[in-house]
Amino acid sequence: MSRKAFIFDLDGVIVDTAKYHYLAWKELANKLGFNFTMAQNERLKGVSRVRSLEILLDIGQVHLEEDEKSKYLKEKNEQYLQYIAKMDHTEILPGIDDVLHYLKHNKVPFSLGSASKNARLILETLDLIDLFDAIVDGNDVSTAKPDPEVFLIAAEKLAAKPEDCVVIEDAQAGIEAANKAGMTSVGIGDAHILHEANYMLKNTSELTIDFVQKLLA
Repeated sequence: MSRKAFIFDLDGVIVDTAKYHYLAWKELANKLGFNFTMAQNERLKGVSRVRSLEILLDIGQVHLEEDEKSKYLKEKNEQYLQYIAKMDHTEILPGIDDVLHYLKHNKVPFSLGSASKNARLILETLDLIDLFDAIVDGNDVSTAKPDPEVFLIAAEKLAAKPEDCVVIEDAQAGIEAANKAGMTSVGIGDAHILHEANYMLKNTSELTIDFVQKLLA
């Protein structure tokens, strides 16, 4: 029988860091003299830092020179890092800790597959980094999801065939990437957005050991 392997996205699956991105962007918007709402923040989800700044400036109708953009991007990231440095174990999303320990105990290999360049730092802050057999983050890839590169590298690091990998994702681009890689995709969140997933869960509480056992079988 083929050996199954799991690949987890970070934000919205293991932990919710989106709120800290929002707070950091909001602070920057206020500094530039305009307000930035949660509804507007939806436009920044799954978007690169540089593109996010462009959208933000468009919302505030603010024009910046390139050197100013670089300065503000650096400031935003430093503010975000200050927020995530204060995170602790209690911020791990419901059920995830149990599932990771179950997989570890049963010697089922698993990796992180995330676009975040701060992924290692976040896993260290949450005391989870030593559980993972491999980590693939924004520093390891040249193309973003929906390109399957991040998941294919993770499969390679786990010495698993793509068809034996199960990807846990909360973003449409991530589900698309997993499907392109020929992997089993599990979507966490809105069924209308993630309808291409092989399995659909409302939230991480539904990612139970029972459900994982079914996937392994």
